[in-house]
Amino acid sequence: MGIFVNILLGFLVLCALAVSMSKNLLNSILIYMSFSLVMSVIWILLESPDLAITEAAVGAGVTSILFIITLKKIHAIMKAKEDEEERHE
Repeated sequence: MGIFVNILLGFLVLCALAVSMSKNLLNSILIYMSFSLVMSVIWILLESPDLAITEAAVGAGVTSILFIITLKKIHAIMKAKEDEEERHE
């Protein structure tokens, strides 16, 4: 069990570094979602199911959806796709 927790903690550190180094906003949101899901698993292992449910619902669910909606509203997702298409041409 201790090895599994250490792997999860290492994954949390990896996610935190990946979010800070990512240049694509959509990728950052997806990494943030995985961070929240791993954190909810850790809360379950710490025998705190109320915090795990809250982390999964708010962290991975509602907050990520709000970030994605915000990116669509400011047209950041479309701009990123257009920039990638220009690079490939």
